[in-house]
Amino acid sequence: MNAHLALPGVEWVKSSYSGPEGGGCIEWAPALATAHGIVPLRDSKISGGPVLTLGPGAWSSFVTAVRDGGFRR
Repeated sequence: MNAHLALPGVEWVKSSYSGPEGGGCIEWAPALATAHGIVPLRDSKISGGPVLTLGPGAWSSFVTAVRDGGFRR
């Protein structure tokens, strides 16, 4: 996690898995994923908070786990 990562002007996109009430949502920055090969993630409720960055392999594993229900309570 990088709490000091400055990403001015970056467009954040809310996860398509986010419910209509908001709740525990994440946002990611697809432009950086494409341009730099890193995938920044943040909590949508704390837009100025810490940012977690993943490499392509970790991002792929994370998306697969979410899609397969690996994080359901």
